[in-house]
Amino acid sequence: MKVFYTVARRLNFTKAAEELLISQPAVTKHIKELESQFNLALFDRRGNKVLLSPAGEILLKHTEAIQDIYRQMEFDLNQLNQAYKGVLHVGSSTSITQYVLPPLLARFHSIHQEVKVELVNGNTEQIEQALLDKKIEVGVIEGKSKRREIHYTPFLKDEIVLVCSSKSPLAKKEEIRPEELKRIPLLLREPGSGTLEVMADALKQKGIRLSDLNVEMQLGSTEAIKSYLQHSDCVAFLSIHAILKELGSGTLKVIEIKKLPIHRHFYFITPQGPEGGLSALLVRFLIQSHKV
Repeated sequence: MKVFYTVARRLNFTKAAEELLISQPAVTKHIKELESQFNLALFDRRGNKVLLSPAGEILLKHTEAIQDIYRQMEFDLNQLNQAYKGVLHVGSSTSITQYVLPPLLARFHSIHQEVKVELVNGNTEQIEQALLDKKIEVGVIEGKSKRREIHYTPFLKDEIVLVCSSKSPLAKKEEIRPEELKRIPLLLREPGSGTLEVMADALKQKGIRLSDLNVEMQLGSTEAIKSYLQHSDCVAFLSIHAILKELGSGTLKVIEIKKLPIHRHFYFITPQGPEGGLSALLVRFLIQSHKV
């Protein structure tokens, strides 16, 4: 069942074998044994593509439930020994992955060395979907969406600020009015980005739509935007956590926007329902570590 679950998530026999640390023929053998047991094909093989069959979809649904029960069982039994073991799949927004989580996860690992954290990143929309698809057990995202299937827990306060290169003529300005944004060349994150969503909501309250802005380019990462800024006269909205190094070195400059502070929270996301297991352990640890 573990082999089936891995293949079903990956939809690739070779990658499943690599993750399970067994040979590809061994993976194929396990799948064939399951198909023989149920007398049903679990996968449709179309050329180089592997897809779940209707029977495979049903088995995956039940296997996911079994995995959840197994993880909770392992966690509860290990607590009797005051030990925590297992694999925890975590997803986080790109900015959080790069600028917030690594030192906190290093501290977590130093205390809970038997817990293996596998971290993936993407934009807010992608991380929410990964949680719903059960590819991760807990996520950390920028901003708060409104998906009913997801539970949102506040983690860390953040501020979105307008920045430019210190070499830009705009760096001489300490403050601009919101209407001036319509004329200044602007870099934006890609659709689905939490930063983009929060910034758009804030501007909307001032009667400014994204279509009103002079958007020079949309880029898929904060690092790409920071690099672009240093070679242009553009401005961009970025998390204050993402630019601390550049502010310290003087390569980027914050421009205040009159009467337009943009604040938000980073949120933990977990499925609706009872919380427990390693995901709850990590959430508690990160919240406590941030307070410290």
